[in-house]
Amino acid sequence: MVTVGSESGVVANSTSIAAVGLSLRELLNRSFAELDALDANAFRALPTARLVRSEDFGQVGAAANSVIRFPSLSIFCYRVDVNRTMRAPWSAVAHHDQTIHLPLDVHFLLTPFDSDAEAELRILGATMQCLERNPIMSGPRLHPLGGWEATDAIQIVNEDLVTEDVLRTFDTLPADFRLSVAYLARVTRIDAPDEPTHPDVVTAVRGLVPSPVPVP
Repeated sequence: MVTVGSESGVVANSTSIAAVGLSLRELLNRSFAELDALDANAFRALPTARLVRSEDFGQVGAAANSVIRFPSLSIFCYRVDVNRTMRAPWSAVAHHDQTIHLPLDVHFLLTPFDSDAEAELRILGATMQCLERNPIMSGPRLHPLGGWEATDAIQIVNEDLVTEDVLRTFDTLPADFRLSVAYLARVTRIDAPDEPTHPDVVTAVRGLVPSPVPVP
């Protein structure tokens, strides 16, 4: 989160986390389609990037409506952290503008699914090539759900996860270990007014006259 495309970070409400996932999905799907159009040998069949939940790993290809089908790339958000480095600076800004600013790191695990190992490696290679060529998502590449401003940008960087960390992640999922790569989206920020403003409410009672004050 320290090195974003825009020092202003992302000005968005509570939908910003979902918007980052949608932006990443659309970026990868556009890249897969462009690569397939340029190189007929890039894929055996055009893969689809999909946002998934933990339970989707236990239903791979189980039915026609399964979220993870061959060929595809699953985008699994496995962790969201408050960025401690940027928390203090944004707290100072919040004191000034009376708006809560919560800077976040959003962690994604990207996993290819296909009928054989070579096909999965093709999907993984195309994924990493796309994110290396497009490390910054900004402007029209950001999904409109986030309510972005013109200067907003998200940086996508490879996350240094050791094999043991990935294995532990799959231990919590209803699936065996699969080759995956981890990426970090920064800076995502949730903004909200410190206290909601409410209009003054005046209560009027009609038809009643105050009783006269008795004279001693």
